[in-house]
Amino acid sequence: MGSAVVSPREVRVDSGGVELVGDHWSAATDAQGAVLLLHGGGQRRHSWRRTGQWLAEAGWSAWAFDARGHGESGRSPDGNYSVSALVDDVIAIIDEIGEAPVLVGASMGGMTSLIAEGERGPLARALVLVDIVARIEPEGSSKIQAFMRSAPNGFVSLEEASDAIAAYNPHRPRPTSVDGLRKNLVQRDDGRWHWHWDPRFLERGTEPELEIRYERASAAAQRIAVPTLLVRGGHSDIVSDEGLQEMRELIPHAQSVEVGSAGHMIAGDDNDVFTSELLQFIEATSRRG
Repeated sequence: MGSAVVSPREVRVDSGGVELVGDHWSAATDAQGAVLLLHGGGQRRHSWRRTGQWLAEAGWSAWAFDARGHGESGRSPDGNYSVSALVDDVIAIIDEIGEAPVLVGASMGGMTSLIAEGERGPLARALVLVDIVARIEPEGSSKIQAFMRSAPNGFVSLEEASDAIAAYNPHRPRPTSVDGLRKNLVQRDDGRWHWHWDPRFLERGTEPELEIRYERASAAAQRIAVPTLLVRGGHSDIVSDEGLQEMRELIPHAQSVEVGSAGHMIAGDDNDVFTSELLQFIEATSRRG
C-alpha cells in the first residue's frame, strides 16, 4: 500500500427525495475503475475510510455512502428502509458514478448488492459480499438486533457507549480513545449520546419478512453472472458453514475467502487483511476483463 493519504471529497446524490451523502476517493485521473462500498445496518460510510484510501492509492476510484436513515444521509419521510428502497438508492448512486462499479457490500449492504445485481442487473462489473449469504443465522441476526435496540434512551457518555460495544464485540481490540465514536453517535439536547440512525430503521425484521428475504436473496443469487467473491469472518455468527456452502451452490463461479481473525464486521475487525483480499480479487477481475 502507498504511504500518501488520499483525502475524500464529499458527494451528494438524490434518490427519490432522500439525499444520500458519501465520500469519493480518487488519486488518479485515469482510475482503473470504480468501487462502491456499502456498509452494514447501524454502520456509516466511515467504516470504509481506510479501504477507500487504499483503493485510491492502488489506482481505483472508491465511493462510500451513508445509507438512508444513517449518518448524514436523509431519513425516509415514510420510514421506508426496505431492501427495495436501498436497491433504488444504489441504482441512483451508480447513475452518479457513471460506470459499472465493483459492488462491495457488508451485511445489509451485501444483501442490497446481491438483490440489486440479481434483480436489476447487470449493474456491477463484479460483486463482493462481506459476511452475508442468502440464509443468515437467526441467532446472530437476533444478537445484532438486540444490540441496536439496547440503548433507546442513549448513553450518558462516550465511555458508556464504548463499554456497550466492547461487551457486544469482545474479540475486537478496544480503542485507546473514544473520540472515534463521535462519528457513530450524536449528542442531543438532553446531553446524552444517541446512535446516528433513524429509530424507524429497526421497525423491520419480523420472521415472515426474514423468510421472504431468504427466498428473494436465493433467487437473486442464482441470477448472478458477474465475478463474485464471498468474504466470511472466521468468528462470524451470521454466516455458517452450511450457509456459505449453499451460497457457493447458488453462485457456482463464486470464490470465497475467510478472514480468520474477524467477526461479522470484517472491515473493522481486520481491515488490512480484508482490503488486501479485496484488491487481489478486483485486480485479477480487471485483468480478466
